[in-house]
Amino acid sequence: MSRPSVSHRNNFWSIIQRLGLDGFILALFGVIFLAWLWPYPGTSSAPVPLGKVAGYGVTIIFFFYGLKLNLSQLRVGLGNPKLHLLIHTATFLLFPLLILAVKPFFQSTESQTLWLGIFFLAALPGTVSSAVVMVSLAGGNIPAAIFNASISSLLGVFITPLWMGLLMNTASASFDMEEVILKLIVQVLLPVMAGMLMHRFWGEIAEKYRKELGNFDKSVILLIVYTSFCESFDSGVFSLLGWRELLWLWLGMIVLFFLVYGIVSFTAKILKFKPEDRITALFCGSKKSLIQGAVMSKVLFAGLPSAGILLLPILLYHASQLVIVSSIAQRLRRER
Repeated sequence: MSRPSVSHRNNFWSIIQRLGLDGFILALFGVIFLAWLWPYPGTSSAPVPLGKVAGYGVTIIFFFYGLKLNLSQLRVGLGNPKLHLLIHTATFLLFPLLILAVKPFFQSTESQTLWLGIFFLAALPGTVSSAVVMVSLAGGNIPAAIFNASISSLLGVFITPLWMGLLMNTASASFDMEEVILKLIVQVLLPVMAGMLMHRFWGEIAEKYRKELGNFDKSVILLIVYTSFCESFDSGVFSLLGWRELLWLWLGMIVLFFLVYGIVSFTAKILKFKPEDRITALFCGSKKSLIQGAVMSKVLFAGLPSAGILLLPILLYHASQLVIVSSIAQRLRRER
């Protein structure tokens, strides 16, 4: 009797993996469901300050990011400036401009909060690990993918808060840019710099335990997502967002992905990229980082009851991009 159950379980996970999903994505939606069922432990009134614990976790994540950043390896991917320019233009300029263009369609107060969350997604850097894995699977330029994904994360430390500061400073008088800059210095910049300085001493250890450090990152992300959604559910913010709005939001995230993917693909053809460079441009230029989004939200939206709604677009986009890019990568691999 036990063999069929094991077989069914293995078949289930193989289907999930073929779809591009993993246990982390399922856990993310699991903690959101838990926050809906039991929001009190993640609120500011709870006896154990989980929000503060998550804040300390953000600092440690960025320290580990700097510790794992090997600048000497990045030099391998320095060639082909047109490829790098296309990827970072798509990541930090094309995405925000597309979302700015649809702002007039978000008129009500509730929809403007949702639009701000979509713009936050647009201002984020690209992913590192999944982008490199998908480029490798599709037969793309792996050194260039490593270079651009790593540089994108580093640039995002500066560019994402700059974009959000410009928008939130004009949209909300209560937004204190000086306080956010101070938090960024203490929780983000200093830990990254400290990690980079310690790379020569502890870099090999960080590389050896990369999987364990990745699991720590994911644990902190789950805690951030849980506490953010707890505050939102507890304050009743999600009562203004129905299933129809959620469905339209998810559809919009899919449309956004294919729009950017199409523009990058067309531009790569105009620039006459080699097939492997075109694959790298497509996958690195169209993906957004959930990890960076979650940790940045802890700095930028700390204390906001709408933090859960502001995180919702990147959660939906991240799940969608994994499924879509995984299927595209497998198709390109078969073709090549």
